[in-house]
Amino acid sequence: MNLEIAQNRIIEFIRNETGKAGVGGAVVGISGGIDSALTATLTVKALGKERVLGLHMPESSLTPAADSEDAKNLADWLGIKYRTIDIAGVVSAFMAAVPESESADRLTRGNLKARARMSFLYFHANMLNRMVIGTGNKTEILLGYYTKYGDGGVDLEPIGGLYKTEVWELSRRLGIPDPLITKKPSAGLWAGQTDEAELGISYLKVDEVLRLIEKGTEPENIMNATGISVEQLNSVTRRIEINEHKRKAPPAPELH
Repeated sequence: MNLEIAQNRIIEFIRNETGKAGVGGAVVGISGGIDSALTATLTVKALGKERVLGLHMPESSLTPAADSEDAKNLADWLGIKYRTIDIAGVVSAFMAAVPESESADRLTRGNLKARARMSFLYFHANMLNRMVIGTGNKTEILLGYYTKYGDGGVDLEPIGGLYKTEVWELSRRLGIPDPLITKKPSAGLWAGQTDEAELGISYLKVDEVLRLIEKGTEPENIMNATGISVEQLNSVTRRIEINEHKRKAPPAPELH
């Protein structure tokens, strides 16, 4: 991919879509990770720093202090308005209102946190007449590696055409602070969680696999070309299949 062309197309996309919607700017969730850093950077280039609000939404008992520091440093580097909202109280209140919540597994609890963050983003977007800018990349979208109506609940996905490895490349090109690029990717929904450990394959390898799948390459040739195991390949293809519903509008029956 020509990263300069991709960068310009993304900037123009953000500018055009917000213009068509008639909104006054954008709200971006800034986690302290590279996807949100790149998204915020491109949004500032498209709209100007005065029209972008960054929201950092840690969970006080879980989010590493380094993530909050990186998020703040990014906002300062971009010169955008910035707010921190601790979601711990909202999550605790929700759990207290549902007696059976004590038996919820960590995925259910994690999805609740992602949806709480989405609600804060839209609350600010509604107040300010702005759009919520998503931070999902192509790798995550193809795998369904996000929370439906959580971090997947957005108005635009500007970097949705970039594989994770391309996110890193474009971020370096734009001079985004190195600590954001080199840290291990994590959704931060439970202690010790990392993307690559949960996926069971590195982003470098999974991007190679996804590119070959898109080309229609046979499974045996994919394994030979990438060196992954049949179990890893099956895991990737299974994720694509079972998460297809996340990439489509909710279905309705044909009645007429």
